[in-house]
Amino acid sequence: MFVTRFMKYFIFSILFFFSFNSYSQKLEIAPLGSNPLIKKKQHLHKSALTFDSTFVYTTDTLSLPFFDEFSTNNFQNYTADYFAPGVTSQLFYHLLDTLTGLPLPLTSYYTDQQTFKRTFDLLTNTYTDTVFNTISVEVVDLSVYPVVQDVFQLYPPYYIYDTIGVANDPDTVWVTNPPYVQDSARIFFMPISDPSKIWLDSYAYHNYRYADTPRSLGVVTFDGLDEFGYPYQFGSAVTDYADYLTSKPIDLSSKQISDSLYFSFLFQPQGLGDVPESTDSLVLEFLDSDQDEWHHIWGVKGDTNQGFNVVHIPVTNSVFFKDAFQFRFKNYGSLAGALDHFHIDYVHFRENSDVSDTLFKDFAFSYPLYTLLNNYTSVPWEHYKNSSQNKMTDSLLVVVHNGSNNPENYQDGSIQIYKNNIYKGDFTLPGFNLANQNINYAPESSISSYHDLTGGYEYEKNEPELFVEFDVVAKATAQFPNFSLNDSTVFHQKFQNYYSYDDGSAEAAFGPTGAQSRLAVKFDAYEADSLIGVAMHFVPTVNDVSSNLFLITVWENDNGNPGNVLYEDDIFFPRQPMYKNGINLFHTYYFTDTVKVSVGTSFFIGWRQLDADRLNLGLDRNIDKSSLIQYSVNGGVTWFSSPFAGSAMIRPIFSTDLDGQLSVESPQNPAIYFYPNPTNGLLKIKNLDDNKLYKVELFNSTGNLQKVFFSDKINLNKYSPGIYFLKIEGLSNKTYKIIKQ
Repeated sequence: MFVTRFMKYFIFSILFFFSFNSYSQKLEIAPLGSNPLIKKKQHLHKSALTFDSTFVYTTDTLSLPFFDEFSTNNFQNYTADYFAPGVTSQLFYHLLDTLTGLPLPLTSYYTDQQTFKRTFDLLTNTYTDTVFNTISVEVVDLSVYPVVQDVFQLYPPYYIYDTIGVANDPDTVWVTNPPYVQDSARIFFMPISDPSKIWLDSYAYHNYRYADTPRSLGVVTFDGLDEFGYPYQFGSAVTDYADYLTSKPIDLSSKQISDSLYFSFLFQPQGLGDVPESTDSLVLEFLDSDQDEWHHIWGVKGDTNQGFNVVHIPVTNSVFFKDAFQFRFKNYGSLAGALDHFHIDYVHFRENSDVSDTLFKDFAFSYPLYTLLNNYTSVPWEHYKNSSQNKMTDSLLVVVHNGSNNPENYQDGSIQIYKNNIYKGDFTLPGFNLANQNINYAPESSISSYHDLTGGYEYEKNEPELFVEFDVVAKATAQFPNFSLNDSTVFHQKFQNYYSYDDGSAEAAFGPTGAQSRLAVKFDAYEADSLIGVAMHFVPTVNDVSSNLFLITVWENDNGNPGNVLYEDDIFFPRQPMYKNGINLFHTYYFTDTVKVSVGTSFFIGWRQLDADRLNLGLDRNIDKSSLIQYSVNGGVTWFSSPFAGSAMIRPIFSTDLDGQLSVESPQNPAIYFYPNPTNGLLKIKNLDDNKLYKVELFNSTGNLQKVFFSDKINLNKYSPGIYFLKIEGLSNKTYKIIKQ
């Protein structure tokens, strides 16, 4: 079946439709419309009309071998520092004298429309026009660099009107906004000499999370987002070349065909991202620097997810054997967002190779570690230090890749923990376990192993801070020479005031569709406590839903499903998705009136949405906690589990000693509550002042006023079952939810 790209945005969620769901509402997943991990400032300072204050960088030249397995970011950084050593500048003027080449006075301005002097004769009632002589001006285009200049015949920017026989001076009428006005622009030149940085641009995305079972830490991902994490053309169905990854110049002037140069790399379509269509492609080009011409060397069409493929190319054309050879990757696909993904790894350009030299012989971690805790990537510090149980994980997942074509002997790995650079403790990762209890690491394979950390070191619980952070370094290697940089991985274990399942990055967006749909995520806390809010990481996708409305909801755990509602936002004060770009930049929604909601050791948090569209909560696809995600499309009567592997990027925020820093106030008045709630008809309001008369307003679920009471006893017998809201005038702005059975 042929499917146009215009239809892609509509069929994507249908492809993920939960098959047994018979409702028109459903749980959907979608690609990202921006990249929340890319958060950097532009390195070029440029006005809207000229190149004034722009930096031009002159780069250093590399030599072979060229190698990058992307365990670290080797993209060149550009710092626009006007006062840095070696920075020079050149000033250009817009209008020049054609004879001397010197700039015209700053007050010079001209027009290209014909101007003249008009003389009126009152006796004959006629006038005569005398066109002004043109002036030769050399005009420099300050919008592009290198500059382009040409000579134009221009006119004075005014008209003169005179009358014969009238003693008054002639009238001068000036041209409004003449197009040729003297201006200047200064361009800055900055030399770069950093051979550790080998890529000139960073349009493609260096990351550790988007590839599926990579061979080492880190890949570079190509999609429809620019270097700042935003679509090249938001909401567009246009396809074109999008990301580029360009090498620095490489000196090949001394090389010959007999030096047997080979260019190798790995690539993978889709990975954990979006499937590129067959009309999409990943392309490799080489530069003929003498002709400033890029040559197509290799390309591949889009396809579904698969393992990494090897590409091995001999370089035999002598036009490339120059002192400024470059190569670049680019992708063709949608410009509308994080769509049509390709990933590359292990880029290696070298001499003295041969056609059979296709082995990427290395040993490496495939994924970074995120946590040493059981189930969570972070927990509230007060909860952790109050617990008497060992909360370290009994199943730490470690994935390594043996790139050798032979079985290789294992070695013990290690995990070391530091705080403020002070050693705290360690674990041994037995080599036998790392090899998945085999005698050797199997050749050319990824090996997953699980490790029990409950019998050794624990994060100390006696640290005095309000929140604590530990640095964790994990190492693993094999007994053959290999690239050592990707044999270790580092992360930071944070203890603050929230629980989290995710690693802080979203690879997709998801959520239920349909008005009044609900999303709920289960948390098992270390202790019963009070919530003060919920942090969520919403991400933009193809459609902007930042104006849609939802109500934050907290439920009891009812045998594994969301049960009684412990808290729900006021229907009159709903929330909207707030987009924040950057790792761990969640938006915290505090409960109305800074109320504290008591929860037990097991509860659900989420929302009830008022609009039909998917709200696009971030989905971390590297850590699978899908069994804890539930959704309902029929008012909470029936709950379904999420069919999408991943962790919902939502975090319950607890009341801790951090409240003072967060300006969270404890309520001064006794809590108002209602019983029984749900009710069959008669409702009692508790903690009202018996000496005061209160006006109590009853609203239905759509916000329409039903009745006004002046009592602490409310009779709902004549009202239909459903959700109602009470507002007590003069007491607070809070609206209370009542369920009539």
